[in-house]
Amino acid sequence: MRDRERPRSGFSRRRFGTMLVGGFAAGVASRAIQPAEAASEDVRIADLDWVDARRDRRVPARLYWPSQGVIAASARPLPLIVFSHGLGQSRLGYSYLGRHWAGSGYASLHVQHVGSDGSVWAGNPFEILDRVNVAADEREAIARAADVSFALDRILDRSSAFAAFIDPARVIAAGHSYGANTTLLLGGARVVREGRTLDRRDPRFKAGIVISAPPFYGERDLQAVLAAVAMPTFHVTATEDLIALPGRRSPVQDRLDVYEAVGTSRKALAVFQGGSHSIFTDRALTGGARLNPQVKQATAEGALAFLDLVFRGDASPLASWSETWRPILAVAPIPYRATEPSRHSTRRSRPRS
Repeated sequence: MRDRERPRSGFSRRRFGTMLVGGFAAGVASRAIQPAEAASEDVRIADLDWVDARRDRRVPARLYWPSQGVIAASARPLPLIVFSHGLGQSRLGYSYLGRHWAGSGYASLHVQHVGSDGSVWAGNPFEILDRVNVAADEREAIARAADVSFALDRILDRSSAFAAFIDPARVIAAGHSYGANTTLLLGGARVVREGRTLDRRDPRFKAGIVISAPPFYGERDLQAVLAAVAMPTFHVTATEDLIALPGRRSPVQDRLDVYEAVGTSRKALAVFQGGSHSIFTDRALTGGARLNPQVKQATAEGALAFLDLVFRGDASPLASWSETWRPILAVAPIPYRATEPSRHSTRRSRPRS
């Protein structure tokens, strides 16, 4: 049965505004966080060049894979995160997430969407608006979700060298910006066109990491679109998370409206103070030279803390994460009440640095 309960906290716009003011004051008064020294993770990387013959569409991907030592020490197969990039990005982006997650015992598969990747920015600059419109069209949105499901098919296929090491009960969808919409489509978001429901839900995904989700363009009733999303979701944004694409502009409130409209009560929201929309990409300076690496590290860690709640029923890692990163949080995530711990553990216990 789909879980459509409303959040216990009743996250209203007025309440969010109050929290932002309080969060800003707390952030200014608190000491600055120094991000941990970048670790040289023992992570293996494989570039995979698949073709979905049924759709005649290339589906390139990059796989971040834990070290042999991590795999050998694990008592069970690895959880898998399948990541969908934002508009104009590629499988090479968001490497900080792939490296961190693989270094923490997850496999991280970053899928490239050829209809909305870096090719959007190539060619005649006077035609960028046309290319953005094509890339943001609902047909491409559906194709992106199909890309992710196809990539999951391939990585879990019996012929795959990786399949035996992946736990199909712990598969997570993740994405930034356009990729966050892709994640929600895989989780059950539905759009009706000409009386026909466009549904790309893939029940193999057990949780979602939703980073800077834009609105579903052309949809006025977000609850109608997102009410059927039943998998647990972790939403991440920032107070300066403004999307300004040619012909499209989206304020941070849209990220909050998406969070509010998601039908399940098994969700949590983290809002960083300041930042930018592209602070979650591999760009090094956007949002501020000091804040940028902090937000990246916190985002990578926060996702795993949330997955501890999903698969182990353990809220303490997320509570500890909120305390650690409190100086840069405008809104700290409130763990949902886990009805019972899952039988699956997401990762080995690791000491905090």
